[in-house]
Amino acid sequence: MRPRSALHHYQDAAVEFGRKNEKCAIWAEMGLGKTPITLTLLRDLFDDFEIYRVLIVAPLRVIRTSWPNEIAAWEHTHGMSYTVIDGQQNQKKKLACSDTMIHLISRDSLKWLVEFWRGALPYDVLVLDEASSFRSQSSQRWRAALVASTRVKRIIELTGTPTPNGLHQAWAQIHLLDHGARLGHTYTSFKDRWLDYNPFTQKLTAKPHAEKVIHERLRDICFTLKAEDYLDLPARIDRNVMTELTPEQQAQYEKLERDAVLEMDAGEITAFSAGALAAKCLQFSSGAVYDADKNYTVFHDAKIEALRDIIDEANGEPVLVAYNYKSDLARLKKAFPGGMQIDTDESITLWNEGKLDIAFAHPQSAGLGLNLQAGGRVIVWFALTWNLELKQQFDARLHRQGQTKPVIIHHLVCAGTIDEDVMQALPAKAAVQNRLMDAMKRRIERVLHK
Repeated sequence: MRPRSALHHYQDAAVEFGRKNEKCAIWAEMGLGKTPITLTLLRDLFDDFEIYRVLIVAPLRVIRTSWPNEIAAWEHTHGMSYTVIDGQQNQKKKLACSDTMIHLISRDSLKWLVEFWRGALPYDVLVLDEASSFRSQSSQRWRAALVASTRVKRIIELTGTPTPNGLHQAWAQIHLLDHGARLGHTYTSFKDRWLDYNPFTQKLTAKPHAEKVIHERLRDICFTLKAEDYLDLPARIDRNVMTELTPEQQAQYEKLERDAVLEMDAGEITAFSAGALAAKCLQFSSGAVYDADKNYTVFHDAKIEALRDIIDEANGEPVLVAYNYKSDLARLKKAFPGGMQIDTDESITLWNEGKLDIAFAHPQSAGLGLNLQAGGRVIVWFALTWNLELKQQFDARLHRQGQTKPVIIHHLVCAGTIDEDVMQALPAKAAVQNRLMDAMKRRIERVLHK
């Protein structure tokens, strides 16, 4: 077990910030230790009799493994009792009544817990891990979190990607902390005041000077940590590997794209139809497309062959492959029968022990809370994603504290397809988020230099 003295100075500063601010967000990039920061803060509050029970809401696999493992890893936290509320409904009811210091529950079960307690939750601290997943005010999990936020004394939001797709995603998260005091009491008023809407692209962008004003309003409740400022991480090499379609395959792709556009009502592109078109095009770029009956047809193996070359170049080093669709996984398993899907605790252990040469993982299930850096240093994005948060989180499974070698991240980009648009869009999304994170940095700098 690690002693408390092993905490970094920036982690101590974050703990102190949390003690002084009953409702706050800790925006710490991947690898900076949001979990030990939070557990240390809770330990101090328990010791001072300021709190008596905590509810931590996080992705399912994270509550099962990451939080329990971190509790056990530190001398000052290993004695904190906890209960993971999971299982069938009768089992969850029993677990929800357990007399432990910390209750851990998945994001998708939060609504059930709020209804079980009829809103009268027996907690005085609410921790929302990966708080950016509460960025939609129309979701059931956000509504449940809103009810919970009115029943607790303290709220701690944790994320490394607060606004992965634009500044408009800040409102819902901040509203859980201050109920509208800083960014407006309704999302509509927030949009009207600070955002412009483009009806053609259906995108929201910040009005001139809006970012600066919003950053100032959030400064007192948001504590920001950027990995580049505090971690001496190994080098990271990002590489785009272009794959080519044959003329016949390129014609098939263009027909798919053209027919999908022509099917749109009077040429009007809605969010639904645009999303459906993008999904079909991404499927084709990876090699296989689903039909209306959820069966898929393979059109090419360009990315399979490119991946084969990368694996050969790795010369025995483990390779972690990010896939998107079930068709991707089925084709990958067929092409590389020695590979294993990372979807269980056992498979995670095998990877970290260096016993897997090739592993397949879906970014949505493996991108949050898992430490995979011990198993390898090579990532291949077989299928690309528009979701900046998933992209950053998944890359950080290997490029994080504890990694001892340079990390190589390959992106398989199918030339002449939507893949090229994805690779152009992600940096723009990152720029918005980075401006928000940078605007918060001065606070920690002041705290650290006191």
